[in-house]
Amino acid sequence: MNTFMRKSVLGIAGLAFAGGLAAGPLHATTAPTAGSSAAPTVVAVQADKPGVDEGKLIPHGVRGEQSRIALGDEQTANVKAIVAATKKAGMGERAAVISVGTSLQESKLENLGHLGDRNDHDSRGLFQQRPSSGWGTVEQITDPEYSTLAFLKGLKQVDGWQDMPLTEAAQTVQVSAYPDAYAQWEQQAADLVAEHWNS
Repeated sequence: MNTFMRKSVLGIAGLAFAGGLAAGPLHATTAPTAGSSAAPTVVAVQADKPGVDEGKLIPHGVRGEQSRIALGDEQTANVKAIVAATKKAGMGERAAVISVGTSLQESKLENLGHLGDRNDHDSRGLFQQRPSSGWGTVEQITDPEYSTLAFLKGLKQVDGWQDMPLTEAAQTVQVSAYPDAYAQWEQQAADLVAEHWNS
């Protein structure tokens, strides 16, 4: 093979490899079957911004099938508010992932008011917190910064939250009727934190 041809072949191979990297990580997840002791799938997280430690976003990999929704402007603003409040609380990227994932499950990152007959008691806001349970007034818990700081205050009281899967940490704070539902949002939450942590 002459030198020109070898350089061409190597150049094409290099472009194919670089193209694969630019396309981002593969999001392969496996849901454990009933009775299996399958370990959670470890998924790479793409973090384009400098300073985001990928290992802190999803330290134990995701568990089960992952869900993903497209975000509108209001939802993106709420992600940024959650990230800013997490920094204000002096907590790191993992706390932001848990917070964003919890809000994805509770409200799809929408700052919900009263939902009428569909309302779960008096739940409101990004985290569906309840004034009657001591989370704050309606005005407070529908303020993204306040509600995030209230959630993080609860998270800080959970021993070992840093080493828990998202669903366990979130459930310990939220006490949901669907304790495993938070797990499906871990990958999108990590991707959003990676995108907005340094923006």
